[in-house]
Amino acid sequence: MSDHLELAERLFKAIEAGDIDAVEEIYAPDAEIWHNTDGLVQSPADNVRTLTWITTNLAGMAYTKIRRSATDDGFVQQHVLTLTNRAGQRVEIPACIVVRIADGHITRLDEYLDSAMIPRIMET
Repeated sequence: MSDHLELAERLFKAIEAGDIDAVEEIYAPDAEIWHNTDGLVQSPADNVRTLTWITTNLAGMAYTKIRRSATDDGFVQQHVLTLTNRAGQRVEIPACIVVRIADGHITRLDEYLDSAMIPRIMET
């Protein structure tokens, strides 16, 4: 299970660093990425486009107040995502991620975040 936590650490550090190629390598080719804010399932390619937009348009992204636990088939992480929106305002978004892993890659990622914060994220 420690491998699951190591993969979790690599994933979130890569996102913080804007290393989208590293994120893409962590996903299985057929991974499913779901968000509670729209209820849609993204492919890794779709998610990479989303992450590219986020890392290009939002500054200072960091995961804080992290609580992470391994599960038999992945990990669960609660955190607060902090970032600066395009209007220059600091935004804090409480979130929870539930991840399944197989063969060292993420096969399913379910992201639950405070949807009331979406307008603040998108402010310009």
